Amino acid sequence: MSNVTALLDANVLYPAPIRDLLLQLAVEDIFGAKWTGTIHGEWIEALLRNEPQRQRAALERTRTLMDTAVRDALITGYEALIETLELPDPDDRHVLAAAIVGRCDVIVTQNPHDFPVDTIKIYGIEAQHPDDFLASHLLRFPGRFCVAIRKVRARLKNPPYSVSDYLAVLTRQGLVVTVSELGQYSELI
Repeated sequence: MSNVTALLDANVLYPAPIRDLLLQLAVEDIFGAKWTGTIHGEWIEALLRNEPQRQRAALERTRTLMDTAVRDALITGYEALIETLELPDPDDRHVLAAAIVGRCDVIVTQNPHDFPVDTIKIYGIEAQHPDDFLASHLLRFPGRFCVAIRKVRARLKNPPYSVSDYLAVLTRQGLVVTVSELGQYSELI
């Protein structure tokens, strides 16, 4: 198991391809994943706002599956810390508070600039874009990473995805460095 614990921000849980990959890697113990009920609420509400045809019940089922699939993922008891923190966007303070209480090493977010290095490093936390986070774990655990990707891809049946189709999806999600590195392992994924 990796000794890295990551708080997954709502914006990396919102897109299913990134969420599915991160969760499978966490289930495979490649890293420890954490989130909060508030983070769940944010990604679910954003998805319902942008795709109103989605069914809330299905998204709540995904939430429940996430909470049961990843051991010790749900952080609680961070709320009192929120008001004591300063970030450029006060709405991001709950994420940092949860990362502190959850003893996370990294916040995986599409917006790492929202968590200034000088502000979060005093807590021993860094913010990383999912592409950087995933690429670093691929380099550390290439075999296990490929097994996780193969499992995610195998679940995609309607329609099924070839390796190149799946890598194209990840590229569209902004995982350019990760996909570039995965190219050398295409026969394993």
